[in-house]
Amino acid sequence: MKMAGKILLLLLVSLGLAMSVHADIYKYIDKYGRVTLTDKPKSDQYKRLIKTWKGWEEQKNRIALQDFYKNQKKYTATINYYASHHQLPKALLHAVIAAESAYDPEAISRTGAVGLMQLMPGTAKRYGVHNRRDPKDNINGGTRYLKDLLAMFDNNLPLALAAYNSGENAVKEYGNKIPPYNETRNYVKKVIEYYKKFQTTI
Repeated sequence: MKMAGKILLLLLVSLGLAMSVHADIYKYIDKYGRVTLTDKPKSDQYKRLIKTWKGWEEQKNRIALQDFYKNQKKYTATINYYASHHQLPKALLHAVIAAESAYDPEAISRTGAVGLMQLMPGTAKRYGVHNRRDPKDNINGGTRYLKDLLAMFDNNLPLALAAYNSGENAVKEYGNKIPPYNETRNYVKKVIEYYKKFQTTI
């Protein structure tokens, strides 16, 4: 990236100019090396930026379908083990992982969530997860968190999933209802769809 681009990106990140808190940021570099940053990309040549512990980086393309099934097979024994160990339906745990990371242990969200179950630093610390990139550590911590959320919301699955996505405090603030966030509502719907599918295939 040219120096001007770096300066522009630093200004954008530090000041949040013309960007809402939840807006995605996209970068485009033209043939002259000029950098454009926007929250309204005009084509697929714009690359989405995500915040990681290394700084702002381009988001990887969504995991290929063959990798989805390859990783699903690779981690099924581990997922099933922790589902049984923590007394949760294995199809549910698979559904959450499919929706969260598409079974990619290297997945990183724009908010800094990491791994198969997309654990944030605070959640990882809360459940004693020392390495969020380690599949076993990540699944163990995420499964314990999911189980606690189900207990917290009286086994109301949509509320527990909403809390997993947006945080239990957000669900409580909206009177124990799914928060009116499109991302959260779509997430709950997506997990439940996976759950129904995996009940007959996993």
